[in-house]
Amino acid sequence: MEPEVQQEPEVKRCGILTLCGRPNVGKSTLTNALVGEKVAIVSNKPQTTRNRICGVLTRGESQFVFMDTPGLHKAANRLGDYMVDVVKKSVADVDGVLLLVEPIANVGGPERELIEQIKRMKVPSVLVINKIDTVEKPQLLAVMEAYNQVHDFTAIVPISAKRRDGVEELLDLLSTFLPEGPQLFPRDVVTDQPERQICGEIIREKLLYCLEKEIPHGTAVEVTKFSERESGIIDLHATIYCEKASHKGIIIGKQGAMLKKISTMAREDVERFMGTKVYLETWVKVKENWRDNLNLIRNFGFDNRD
Repeated sequence: MEPEVQQEPEVKRCGILTLCGRPNVGKSTLTNALVGEKVAIVSNKPQTTRNRICGVLTRGESQFVFMDTPGLHKAANRLGDYMVDVVKKSVADVDGVLLLVEPIANVGGPERELIEQIKRMKVPSVLVINKIDTVEKPQLLAVMEAYNQVHDFTAIVPISAKRRDGVEELLDLLSTFLPEGPQLFPRDVVTDQPERQICGEIIREKLLYCLEKEIPHGTAVEVTKFSERESGIIDLHATIYCEKASHKGIIIGKQGAMLKKISTMAREDVERFMGTKVYLETWVKVKENWRDNLNLIRNFGFDNRD
């Protein structure tokens, strides 16, 4: 007799939950921790996320759809305007909001602005205090008290997204926010991003990791070829755009060493994500002031406004 195939339970509850907060508080790290897969790039540099990223977790009878947004910051160019706009749209029409903050006993301007939006929405809201491994308990209590005075959150959950401390408790709480309804995504889907877009983002993550200061934020990655051979090997071609000729030299490095390092790290991550061998070829081109050029921003896939 063949072993009986265990049927997955039918999804009965499904909801959209958005993560918001200022740059570099750990939204992408938390999205990845909640989903259990790498769906958003992570960097210690602020303003890493440029688009709204959707991470999906289906377990048991529940499906969670997480929207990871760019950090709310003061825009310095048209790309920055778009990123701020994405945040504001992401906290509308959702079933719950997670405001992610650092363990600082002071409610800053960006947090107050988001709290005002949350109050108008009248949906469950969770204050998620991240990086709790960096402070002592008395300091954490002071943070809770500071935010309690500004808004009556549905719950306050202290976590360390990097260490996954408190993530299961957070998921248990969020499951109570999910309305009844069918699943929005197939059970095995972890993100709504096309594979080629994720590959481009992985390359950009390695640029952020390997390069210093302003150069990474003046870069964009366009995947010009994404094809699979009969053997299953993927051919991936990508063009890295930067704003200045001097930046191009830094990205390429002495005798191509830096570009080779970036490409090797990216290829290894893409192979892990795709589960197959990848041949990656990269080029570097200069597009001056592309972050202020709406046509180029749209070409690079950052501007989805009507």
